[in-house]
Amino acid sequence: MKQLLAAALLAVSAGTALAQPAPRNTLVVLREIDADNYDPPRSTARAAGESLYMMSDTLVSLDWDMKTVKPGLAERWEVSPDGRTYTFHLRRDVTFCDGKPFTARDVVYTINRWLDPATRSPVRWRAGPVKEVRAVDDHTVEYELNEPYGELLYQLSLFFASIVDQATVEKLGANFGVQGFNGTGPYCWTSWTPRQELVLTRHPNYRWGPPIYRNPSPQVERVIWRVVPESQTRLAALQTGQADATQYIPPIAINQLRQMTTMVRMSTQENYFWDYFVGFKVDKPVMNDPAVRRAINQAVNRAAIVQAVWFGSAVPADSYLNPNTAGYDAEAAALVPRYDPEAAKRTLDEAGWRMGPDNVRVKDGQRASFLTYVINTQQGRQVLEAMQADLRRVGIEMKIQLWDATVGWGRLATQEFDAFMMSYPYVTATDGFSLYFDSRNRPTPNRMNWSDPATDRALEQAKVALDPAARMAAIAEAQRLVAAANVWLPVAREQLWVASSMRAEGIRAHGIYGVALYKGLDIRLTR
Repeated sequence: MKQLLAAALLAVSAGTALAQPAPRNTLVVLREIDADNYDPPRSTARAAGESLYMMSDTLVSLDWDMKTVKPGLAERWEVSPDGRTYTFHLRRDVTFCDGKPFTARDVVYTINRWLDPATRSPVRWRAGPVKEVRAVDDHTVEYELNEPYGELLYQLSLFFASIVDQATVEKLGANFGVQGFNGTGPYCWTSWTPRQELVLTRHPNYRWGPPIYRNPSPQVERVIWRVVPESQTRLAALQTGQADATQYIPPIAINQLRQMTTMVRMSTQENYFWDYFVGFKVDKPVMNDPAVRRAINQAVNRAAIVQAVWFGSAVPADSYLNPNTAGYDAEAAALVPRYDPEAAKRTLDEAGWRMGPDNVRVKDGQRASFLTYVINTQQGRQVLEAMQADLRRVGIEMKIQLWDATVGWGRLATQEFDAFMMSYPYVTATDGFSLYFDSRNRPTPNRMNWSDPATDRALEQAKVALDPAARMAAIAEAQRLVAAANVWLPVAREQLWVASSMRAEGIRAHGIYGVALYKGLDIRLTR
């Protein structure tokens, strides 16, 4: 392991990693891929959230425990006894990056834009069953729902609910978040070169950071979010002082980096739910056969894949949710098939899939062949290549199509593929399952086209139930329905680590929606 890491670090010279040392008082953060855009309600990419949390604020924030909701732009709030009306009392000292004062009207505009079908937000459901959002006065907002929604405060902490400036949105139109941005966050948009870097400059007025930080104001003058696809280059850049932080660490290097205490700082987050899975379009040929989906679950050796790809920095996923997640149901987890390639062959045999002359099974003239889309990352490639080999052994052919992140998210909203691989964050079972298995979320993020009235009813009950036992029973039912149908192949549960240079102090991994640096307010540079 040590020799492999040393080779990686030495393979890329200071001249070829990033060309020059990180500038003074500029935090250089490295990531593997870029976002498709930086408009809060229009992107589900983690890369978008990484920067949007720095460029904008939400009404509430999330503590390090990933459970406790804290103040944000709202300094306090009340909830009506029937759970249908939230009254938010806003801070009075907040401005946008252009100096314009922040008021309740900005909240109303932002939420209504998020909900507007014309925005085409893939996550509009996260705003809840909104009846009306209204400004009582400049610093008071009433958020009225048609029915209770126990997930609301958590959802309002996510970057999709980031408050935006109406004038800038209307000026830039479809190019908002592409050619510019105006938010209330600690850093302001300077420039974006897609697939290369996003440059942010300190918001000079900012002093309203979440109370989870020691410093309510940013301590760094500039932040550069730089795209570096090659893992060896990212490691070399940290070692040679050309970059300051990254959460995109090759798994093989994590344990060794933890021992390099004089060269690199490491931070982790124990309360982190980020899972990898392969989803199947259940209404496409081949994928519409439950036996094929079950056989795939039986044929893929998750443990071997996780060891080969993550080297101990992840665990095999034997269920759709992490057992530590609120709302996790053990009975649903038991319905997920375990690795058994001989059982996979029997499943296919019994369903009438016979081996063809090219060692790919056939049924009614249809070959057991399907196309899988994935964003082009190192882990995505490695997982699918290993899965491809496992499936071939039982007579299933999987073809792989890699996409750059700037176009891949758009491709994943189409009906062009049969399966896809991605990873996703969540905090509760209701949050995760409402995202992917609600029929109203087709074609994205319900890219499986899963449409089941019983699942929809269970999810709805889980969201509106005021009684905790009723809420738990409903979300457990949703998990069992989906697991029994083998709509996914759960693959791995990732751990979160951030590596940082010795000049960067105060970096602590957070984890909200997979984002490590969150606001980054306590980060300072010593040189």
